[in-house]
This record gives sequence, C-alpha cells and structure tokens, in this order.
Amino acid sequence: MRSRYWWSEEGRVTLFAVVFCSLCAGAWCSDAQAKPPKANATTQTLVIEPDQGLTSIYNLIQSAKTSIDMTMYELVDTQAQTLLDQAAAKGVKVRVILDQNLERSNNLAAFNDLQSHGVQVVWAPIKYAATHQKSVVIDGTTAAVMTLNLTTRYYSSSRDFAVVESDPKDVSAIETTFNADFANKAITPPVGDSLVWSPTVSKADLVKLISGSKTSLLIENEELSYSAIVTALSKAAKRGVSVTLCMTDSSDWTANLNTLAKAGVHISTYAATASLYIHAKVIVADYGKSGAKAFVGSENFSEASLTKNRELGLITTDPAILSRLNMTVVSDFSGGTPWK
Repeated sequence: MRSRYWWSEEGRVTLFAVVFCSLCAGAWCSDAQAKPPKANATTQTLVIEPDQGLTSIYNLIQSAKTSIDMTMYELVDTQAQTLLDQAAAKGVKVRVILDQNLERSNNLAAFNDLQSHGVQVVWAPIKYAATHQKSVVIDGTTAAVMTLNLTTRYYSSSRDFAVVESDPKDVSAIETTFNADFANKAITPPVGDSLVWSPTVSKADLVKLISGSKTSLLIENEELSYSAIVTALSKAAKRGVSVTLCMTDSSDWTANLNTLAKAGVHISTYAATASLYIHAKVIVADYGKSGAKAFVGSENFSEASLTKNRELGLITTDPAILSRLNMTVVSDFSGGTPWK
C-alpha cells in the first residue's frame, strides 16, 4: 500500500548476463505490449513497470466497446480518467469502485470527475479495511490483474506488474465479485481457474504456494509483517529450498528480515530513497522445474492485506510470464543491497 508508507518506507559474468538479458527483454516487450490482447483469445500477457510504461493498460481501456469495470485502490491519473470519461461519452457502460477507507482524499478528485462525465462510480464497501484490489475488466472478456495503482507519480520509480488475461472463468469470477462489491452485497468470490482473493482465501493460497515449493522461491513484496508468511518462508529455507527475497527496506520489517536471514533466506533491499521502489507482490516457485508457477497480485504480506482487505491476485503457469518474472526479480535482487 504505497501511499501509506511512501514517506516512511518502497560470478560477475552471470550477473552481467542476467542484467543485460533483463534490459533486452524489457525493451523488446515494451514494443510487444503496445496493443492490448485480443479479447477472443485465451491468453495471458505480462506488463512490467516501470520498464514498459502504461501504454498497454491505456490501450486496453481505450479498446472497450461495451463495458469497463474497474476496481482501484488509488486513482490519480488524469490520462486514465480521461479515457474512462471518453468511453462513457461513447456509450460504453463504465463502472468504477474506488477505496474510501484509506484513500478517499486521494480518490476524491477522480470520483468527482468520473461522476460528472457519466461514469457510474461508487465508494468501496466500508466492511473491508481497504479495497486494495487493482483490476479492470473490458467488455466482460479481458481482465488486467495488477500490483500497481493508477497513480501517475509512482510510474517512473515503482517495480510493479500486471497480468492481462482472457480466461473466461477468471473473467467471469472477477465480474461476479465486482457486481457484488459495486452493490455493496456480501459474496464469497468465485476463484475461477486461477484467482486468489482476500479476505477469503489468499492467506491459505499463498502459504500453500510457499510450503509446496520444492527447489526455489523468488519473491518481491512491499510489506513483511504477517507471521504465517514469515514462518512458511523460514521453513522452506530450512528444508533446503533456495529462497530469495527482494524488497524496499523499512524498520518495520527489520525483525522479520533478521528471522529470515537466520533461516537461510537470501535477502536484498533497496533504500526508501532509491530510484527503484519495490511495490510488486510476486512469488515465483520452482522456476525452471516441472510444476513451476507464480503468484502476481495486490496482496501484501500483512495481516490487513490477507485477512481484512479486498484484494485480488492470480496464479499463473505461463512459461513466458514465469521467464520474465524470474529475469526481472533476479535483476532487482542483484541491484539491491545484501541484508546482513
């Protein structure tokens, strides 16, 4: 939850190869992601921030023909707002849920702007500690599940990811949950083929992913305060799994980072003042092995995120996404400061 912590927290040949390949991959994918995926194909594609910019997300919004359903923790992006306004003006049914428990003041300008342009915008249900979900569904067929907020001031410095997919079961589950949250009705969110929801199931899903790893775990997260996650990571390292963690340093996580380091976890951190802020929430398990999978979503490793907030992530086994996640996080880890 970047806005809450921003002011108080975010061989040599092998290293060269990893960084070089990461940069090359980012440059190639920037062009490849310029157009949104076709809505009639079952696909998953990865967007990497800040490498690629928001063009693919903007294009996805602009591609809407019939409907846009967006849930956003923080919306402070005039270009995104304008695209939503323009879509509504063209007759597209645009509905937006914005968090009010923690981000009402930051979201108020967008709320008023959208409302004045015919967008159906509501404040998120107050029953959640926060609606920290970041997602958008286009025409009921294509969804973007994101770790990033649509907040312009963070785009150039935050490590974030989005998975754009057209899996019918996942999209339907996101829409079903959106409809309930939009109407402030109770729901147990459907999981579709790969979704991870909070506050209902994400804690168990993420602990299961960590505990089920056999060879390696590669992780980025903004927060590290939830004891069940710390315990699962420690146990994984102690049973011989290579556990690698990269995050922005904060005194709030010092005790847990020390616990993980003692258990054998490899840790690299960035200062809060560094040019890169680790806002992503990613777990890559058993990369390069049979059964490899990755989590990408809005869930931080905190009690609020996993037990009280509305959050959304997904599990993917797509080889191209796994490769790019692995490459990016390895590069980030190499660029940080080793934890001692």
